[in-house]
Amino acid sequence: MFTLTQQKALFLPTKQGEFAIGPRDVPKPGAGDILVKNVAVGLNPVDWKIQAFGLFVEKYPTILGIDAAGVVEAVGEGVTSLQKGDRVLYSGFLDNDRATYQEYTLIVADLAAKIPEKLSFDQAATVPLAIATASIGLYHPHGATKFVAPWVDGGNSKYSGTPLVVIGGSSVVGSLAIQLAKLSGFSPIITTASLKNMELLKSYGATHVLDRNLSADALPAEVTKIAGDLVATVYDAISSPDTQSAAYGLLAPEGRLLVVLPEAVKETSEGRTVSQVHGIVHFPHNLDFGKALYRALPGLLESGEIKPVNVEVVTGGLGGITAGLEKLKTNQVSASKLVIHPSETV
Repeated sequence: MFTLTQQKALFLPTKQGEFAIGPRDVPKPGAGDILVKNVAVGLNPVDWKIQAFGLFVEKYPTILGIDAAGVVEAVGEGVTSLQKGDRVLYSGFLDNDRATYQEYTLIVADLAAKIPEKLSFDQAATVPLAIATASIGLYHPHGATKFVAPWVDGGNSKYSGTPLVVIGGSSVVGSLAIQLAKLSGFSPIITTASLKNMELLKSYGATHVLDRNLSADALPAEVTKIAGDLVATVYDAISSPDTQSAAYGLLAPEGRLLVVLPEAVKETSEGRTVSQVHGIVHFPHNLDFGKALYRALPGLLESGEIKPVNVEVVTGGLGGITAGLEKLKTNQVSASKLVIHPSETV
């Protein structure tokens, strides 16, 4: 019987306020839920944007955080797929019981995956939001592209000879998009990044790595040289106004641009479309897709077909999150994921 009643959490007390550590009750799992003791928690750029701009959250104080890996402490009624002591990774949600910037989090059991023994908790915490965002953009049956996922029968290597461009391949989402594209057989897989990360991105499956600083004229010329023409699908894992504009310029007529931030390209022509990807598996329209992804994920990780990205541990437990988010805000992180350990919280 799990008897701990209090835990530490990192609160955002007010809209655009300052983070503060405080106590809160440990939630109890309801039917279909598990309670996870968080061992490693991943940081995401969206978190500093929520704090700085007051996005997405209406009720305060709030707890942020979406990526985590840990140990199942308790299971709710009806849960048979997981048990106390299992090592799991999962994607949290912006709800105080289900967010990850705390010691214990509730999560729907069907949206958690067992971690293969060969992976550490730190490695596992790099995966959840990024793989959901990449795969929902590429494979959601009601999305813009409707490609068949590689874990579905007939999906593996289905798109051989179909080119794909990933803008920002060394970002965490970009890295996972490249790996999924390799599983699907896309070729060539062209990405933009700092050239210092070329070998890493080729190990993920990129066939061509272009300098992210190429001019607006040079980038389409290089893509056309490699792919033979402009391309039907571009995944912009950065999605700043500048990258969206550059990515849109790579689209063939009827082409589809996938972005992870609000659309900055307003003008469309010749049937080209721009679609924002929402990578939260808890959203009702993503729930069934998310459950299928999490059923497939342990096998993909065990086989090495999906690899975690590089990890950079930020010390200080929950108290280190503020410094970590500042590093993300000031673009001091490249080709890695920042992770904290809640157990180190003072």
